[in-house]
Amino acid sequence: MGPTTGRIQRNPLREAPADRVNTKVIQPAPPPEPENPPRPAGDLSRASLAKVADAVVTAWADKSLERRRLRRLSTVTILEHLKQFPGTTWQQRWVAAGLDEYGTNPGDLGGQDKKLRKLFISGTRQLFCLRVIRPSLDAFRGHTYPNYALDFRLVAKDPLLDKFHAAVEASDATPAARRTALFDVACALTVFGISLADLTPEVLLHYSLESRRKQLTRGATKRGQEYNYAAIAAWHILYESGHFPPSAPHVLRAALVGGQKSVEELVDRQQLRNTTVRDLLVDYLRRRAADLDHSSLRQLARVLPGTFWSNVEKVNPDQADLRLSEETYQQWKETISVLPGGRPRLDMDGVLLKVRTFYLDLQSWAVAEPERWAAWSVPCPVRDAELRWFNVRRREINARMAERTRVRQPLLPLLVDHVTNRWMRLREILAAAQAVEPGERFTAAGAQWQRTASEYDLKRAKTEKSFPVRAVNRDTGELVAVTRDETAAFWDWAVVETLRHAGLRIEELTELTHLSVRNYQRPNGEVVALLVVTPSKTDRERVIPMSAELFHVIAQVIRRHRATYGTVPIASRYDVHEKVWCPPLPYLFQTQTGLERQAMSTSTIWRRLRKCCTELAKTHPEFVGTTFSAHDFRRIFATDLVNSGLPIHIGAALLGHLNIQTTRGYVAVFDDDIVRHYQQFLDQRRQLRPEEEYRDPTSEEWSEFQEHFDKRKVELGSCGRPYGTPCAHEHACIRCPMLSVNPTMLPRLDELEDDLVARRQHAIDQGWKGEVEGIELTLTFLRSKRAQVRRSQQLPPVNLGIPSVPHSRLTPE
Repeated sequence: MGPTTGRIQRNPLREAPADRVNTKVIQPAPPPEPENPPRPAGDLSRASLAKVADAVVTAWADKSLERRRLRRLSTVTILEHLKQFPGTTWQQRWVAAGLDEYGTNPGDLGGQDKKLRKLFISGTRQLFCLRVIRPSLDAFRGHTYPNYALDFRLVAKDPLLDKFHAAVEASDATPAARRTALFDVACALTVFGISLADLTPEVLLHYSLESRRKQLTRGATKRGQEYNYAAIAAWHILYESGHFPPSAPHVLRAALVGGQKSVEELVDRQQLRNTTVRDLLVDYLRRRAADLDHSSLRQLARVLPGTFWSNVEKVNPDQADLRLSEETYQQWKETISVLPGGRPRLDMDGVLLKVRTFYLDLQSWAVAEPERWAAWSVPCPVRDAELRWFNVRRREINARMAERTRVRQPLLPLLVDHVTNRWMRLREILAAAQAVEPGERFTAAGAQWQRTASEYDLKRAKTEKSFPVRAVNRDTGELVAVTRDETAAFWDWAVVETLRHAGLRIEELTELTHLSVRNYQRPNGEVVALLVVTPSKTDRERVIPMSAELFHVIAQVIRRHRATYGTVPIASRYDVHEKVWCPPLPYLFQTQTGLERQAMSTSTIWRRLRKCCTELAKTHPEFVGTTFSAHDFRRIFATDLVNSGLPIHIGAALLGHLNIQTTRGYVAVFDDDIVRHYQQFLDQRRQLRPEEEYRDPTSEEWSEFQEHFDKRKVELGSCGRPYGTPCAHEHACIRCPMLSVNPTMLPRLDELEDDLVARRQHAIDQGWKGEVEGIELTLTFLRSKRAQVRRSQQLPPVNLGIPSVPHSRLTPE
């Protein structure tokens, strides 16, 4: 089992395999000046104007005399302008003319004359391709130069460049990503004055970082004051085609992350003045690293060398050892109680606990190894009295989290309806738009639409089988990028539904793969869907039965992948906590940037949830200033489970909690029910299994377990109550959240609704207000379940392509 993403002890610190982690982080660097710079038409740096113009005509060899005349004219036009400036080479004159600076555009030399502007741009483009002029990155990006990569390749006559173009055409990238990859490589070769043989990973990384720093990344969307990285697709193709060595990072992102840092690097980031204490902290953290994952080690390295000792040195620069005076200790506490931004520190107890553990560890180690640790065994400045109220403050934190859950629990249905209705609406619009040709009108989602038919759309319609669809709302004039918005709406829906039905941690959601979906066939032929959850905060892998709603969501995710790619594609995943690259797997929640497929990151999920809440706040004041985190869904899931009658120990198993008290802290409502269920479980356990706690089931017990699933069959569908538990709602199935309605029973729901409506009217006539209230509650549950079933019916069945698992692994011996 590879590294996972939790925050507590799971995996010891170790060297990561070379094929998973970039153990050698490359340094961005511009290329050295080549001894023999590429010159497709020879050295023209000092050639006469006529000779350069002849070389341009010869290099392109146009059959059209008019095209030849225009190429010569455009070359002469720009060179005549450059002749006015001092210099012995055309490059020197280019710089002297001020055309190599930021924001310059050769077309501006033509003023308002469109023909003259085109001549200046065309001439400059030709000089770039022939390497007569080597522009800076700023100057080159002053104009777009459409299809520059094709002209550059035509003139270069470089076999390696031809091979790269062939690799781009053979790739699975979108047409836009292909064009961007070709442009990035041509741009890098032009501005650095090198051939493709000299384009190393270090050079391309330098180009990418410079493009981002100068906000010149092609096709990027602005995020605040930063832009995306350039050459993402180009890097992928250069690596896959063998141009980059195998030791290079497999994707650009892997070159941007530094991987796991050593203990020395973690400590030295704080720049401690006392080298003796610095060495002690290194030794201490190195010993603790054997029992910590890298995330926990980094957190400990932030507190001890940073929050603790670096601030001690600020308070008392002459402090030579760990024996702190009371004055120094109190000044240190006062210093760290306020964060740099002025806000009070909320994790003060956590800092004091880590410092106290540090001192107590040294004292205990000094007994076993006095020669090494005895000199550092001094009284701990953090006293017991300071942590005496730790449990009280912890309960206050739990109370705040419970209140947060109670606030968000009634808002969850609004969020679910928002993401579901938005996806269904855009899905309907997309299906209708794809059924018509560009420019045609159609009706969808109760509105009149027209598919866009710009020159760009018509060109792509002739050359591509499928491309992003855009449509205009004829009533409002709104332009909608239907394909893009429908994709975003689907993943918003999938994230919300999976989190609320499975109660997963956010790391566990990102780690779900196609291999996580299993099925178990019972002897009577019934198939039980299972979801294998990889360990996140604990080392215990767990298998949870999927409800009909959760299975529906997972099935739609798999269906979407299979409809697009034929299977769930392999994607890479970077563990931001452990700082490692995990093995490529068919992750269910994944995104694609150019050619790079990556598992959806935790920050991406967080941004999606925040965006959904922001959109809801426009129409629902309850969402103003309120957001949902992934853990909010987990707490609401735990609360609904336990308050619906599920024993708390089973809820702990579903949530992956090692301690049942952790589950109790998650539950926010009806705390008296939790205690009652817990006590009932303990009493029953003591009576039934006082001696032999864990053993293999007998054949009778296994038969009883099998019969349990038959007893869950009810008129309207299937009951989801777990094994060994009775019906907690006295068979009030319509009101029971554990009832999964069979779609074939929808007519029966309609009959029940008609009967309930008639009974309600009779109760109103008789003045039975209590009966009216009960019937209205039942009607609410009935209509909610019917709407849920109808939503699931809108989508076709899905072939999950579940990998086969040996039957022996799912049955007892």
